[in-house]
Amino acid sequence: MTPMQGRPTEGAGAAGTGGASRGDTVAAVVGQWQAVHPELDTGPMEIIGRVNRCAALLQQAEDAPLRRAGLSRPEFDLLGALRRTGHELTPSELARETFSSGAAVTKRLKQLTERGLVERRGDTRDRRVAHVRLTDAGRDLVDAILPEQLAYESAVLEVLDPPSQGELSALLAELLGRLEGHMGALRA
Repeated sequence: MTPMQGRPTEGAGAAGTGGASRGDTVAAVVGQWQAVHPELDTGPMEIIGRVNRCAALLQQAEDAPLRRAGLSRPEFDLLGALRRTGHELTPSELARETFSSGAAVTKRLKQLTERGLVERRGDTRDRRVAHVRLTDAGRDLVDAILPEQLAYESAVLEVLDPPSQGELSALLAELLGRLEGHMGALRA
């Protein structure tokens, strides 16, 4: 069998990516699937599985500063969207910015308003529209948490040299761009 059929090549991991030799969780899962279905190409599983596993592990550790501040990741995403855009946004714009449902944004905005981190004001021309902005406390909270988040991310990425980080970033950007384009076409 060739590496594309799911068997590891000699001296390399599953599907020739080095996965089995790394001994990570995904390599073990892929090995189990290869034993059950040796005819299947598990190469995609090695990539997607590792991206998903990395995302879950990074999220757990990265959310620690948020938990200390009494925020959930989705709440911080809303605050971050308001901070990075630098202007008021409507709830529907926040939903698009944070990949959230309108109902979820409404619930989070209510909680953030009660905590004094955001303010809502009605539109003078259309009463159905609300505009949301950060309060000074909300801005200060985002500005206090962000450096800690970035320091953690930098520390995690130190295992890769700068050229590898650049290559990984470019590859992920290409994949994400294609996925976003594909998903956008499916919604149209």
